[in-house]
Amino acid sequence: MADSELVFEVTDTNFGDEIENSSGLTIVDFWAAWCGPCRMVAPIVADLAEEYSTQGLRVGKLDVDQNPQTASKFGIRSIPSILFFKDGAHVDTVVGAVPKPFLEAKVNEHIQ
Repeated sequence: MADSELVFEVTDTNFGDEIENSSGLTIVDFWAAWCGPCRMVAPIVADLAEEYSTQGLRVGKLDVDQNPQTASKFGIRSIPSILFFKDGAHVDTVVGAVPKPFLEAKVNEHIQ
């Protein structure tokens, strides 16, 4: 599932504890095993987890097929969708397979 030891699994069950009750910046990659663009984004997300871990970035992945409750709660209609949470609050969303510099700019915008 995770391409890096720093990327953790997010589920309907642990979403509150892992995301909503966390401090700092957390990004969650909403994905599915059958999704080609999700496979393109996965290594980028893993790279960001490693490159920004010293700045406090946390990165999770949520399989929308296994966790429909959370996907529905955030209105996920297209994947990959990468949601940004600052101190537990949803602050931004990126939909689709975007290049690494675009996601890096979003991380830098919110990590301050």
